Amino acid sequence: MTQANNPLHGFTLEQIVTALVQHYGWAKLAQHIDINCFKKDPSIKSSLTFLRKTPWARAKTEALFIATKLYQQ
Repeated sequence: MTQANNPLHGFTLEQIVTALVQHYGWAKLAQHIDINCFKKDPSIKSSLTFLRKTPWARAKTEALFIATKLYQQ
């Protein structure tokens, strides 16, 4: 099965979160996606733990990554 049309193909969740943090910073990222793991004592590790357990939050994070076109860098 090919993933040619999937813009997330080849990206781990850690790469996605890291790219968003580098682009927006934690404060601005929390404004875009209102979840505590981005607002209160944020870290990549705590964010990954939450996003892996929470499908709606992961979907919003992946959508923001695609919307900002960080995958084209």
